[in-house]
Amino acid sequence: MRRITGGDILMRAYLGLFFFYLLAPLAVMAIATFNLSRFPTVTPWTGTTMKWFDALFADAQMWDGLWNSLIVGFAVVAVSVPLGTAAAMLLDSLHSRARNFLYAVMVSPLLTPGVIIGISTLVFWDRLGVKGGLHLAVLGQSSFITAYVMLMVLARLQRFDRSLEEAALDLGASHPQVFRKILLPYLKTSLIAGSVLAFFQSFENYNTTLFTRGTDITLTIYIASKVRTGLTPAVNALGLILIAITIAGAVVWEIMRRREVARAAAARRKAELADDPTAQIVT
Repeated sequence: MRRITGGDILMRAYLGLFFFYLLAPLAVMAIATFNLSRFPTVTPWTGTTMKWFDALFADAQMWDGLWNSLIVGFAVVAVSVPLGTAAAMLLDSLHSRARNFLYAVMVSPLLTPGVIIGISTLVFWDRLGVKGGLHLAVLGQSSFITAYVMLMVLARLQRFDRSLEEAALDLGASHPQVFRKILLPYLKTSLIAGSVLAFFQSFENYNTTLFTRGTDITLTIYIASKVRTGLTPAVNALGLILIAITIAGAVVWEIMRRREVARAAAARRKAELADDPTAQIVT
């Protein structure tokens, strides 16, 4: 039996404090959803109620903001994932000094404050006659979210075996076929992860959206306005629903991942038995 050392105790204490710091605000928010108080608080507890869910479903402006945030988020994914993938493939194919320069240029939007990106996007497109709106929010957000996707895909590409492409080309495959049948399946996990990251980066964005949205409203803008005018636990109810959806999605994803691993292991075992007659006889 392994002896527990002082380092193990410190590590467990650190992890406990870390998860407490991470999850405690979410727990407080969830509990406040059921407090009868008209303010989003846990104390004083004035009674247990479900009326804030009814208030949430009756708040048409909040649902409009949520719908707009979903539209912008999916549009940003549609724009940033292809652009980020193309940028990653371009950088991975370069082996000169231009690569470092292009890398710095493509990553620079991540170092630029969102306020600056929002204002510059608004000024640039306004001079071309394009007014603010959800379409401009998509363009502004995509200008820096694309870099996140590029970094994730580039990290995956750097582990790719180029001999697979060369073998496919030698066997008569075209470049589009190589991309579709070899490279794209290899990049599948990073593309999915990049899409999820791009969506959530867009969904929670405030600074850039504030200057580019025009008269449209998104969920973050609506919540910020409610903070100034008076927040109610209906916002907590929405947060609780979003947390539940996120946890459910994570659980479903983990189940699917484990099933895929189990199927891959079973396929490898079946192939080994087919290639080894001795093992097949013993089995």
